[in-house]
Amino acid sequence: MSEQQTSISPRERYREQVRSEVRERAWEQIADAGASALSLKAIAKQMGMTAPALYRYYASRDDLLTELVLAAYRDLADVVGAAAGPVADDASAAARLREIAQAVRAWALTYPHRYLLVYGTPVPGYHAPPEATDLARRIFAPILEAFAPDPAMRKPLAFWTRMHGVLSLEAAGHFTAMPFDPAVLYAEEVESLLSAPLRP
Repeated sequence: MSEQQTSISPRERYREQVRSEVRERAWEQIADAGASALSLKAIAKQMGMTAPALYRYYASRDDLLTELVLAAYRDLADVVGAAAGPVADDASAAARLREIAQAVRAWALTYPHRYLLVYGTPVPGYHAPPEATDLARRIFAPILEAFAPDPAMRKPLAFWTRMHGVLSLEAAGHFTAMPFDPAVLYAEEVESLLSAPLRP
């Protein structure tokens, strides 16, 4: 196959540039007003386009939302994968879980609107595709492995829910002006879950 055949055409390049700008505007909307307020018409107006013209790039709000959800999940899955080390015993399992917990927190506080898109209040009427569930499993898998074998998944689920309980409040700004350090609270929650034996 020739270089000319494999190169991206100017039309395709322009299309991706427009789609990229739409995604950037969408993240700005979500950061400002939440995912439920996402509006293709508002994005079209910001970009100096008509709504019908923008629909050639994203057929619906849900199509755009799906792309954003999957991008956030993929990004976090990569972060968790990079933080997860090998597990041989309780010490290495605990080290893995600490690394994952801190990596997830760092990502969530760097991109709070992305974190809240996937772990915050669901968008009414929106249903994520099966790929989102697959990515969520990929994110949870290193935690599950650290606690294995645990057929009932009580310990990994307790770790997951308590970690996200603190983190969701922090990412949403509910700890602002409170007289404590959220980082300390978060670390203490993680350590309390690691105080008991992790693996039978």
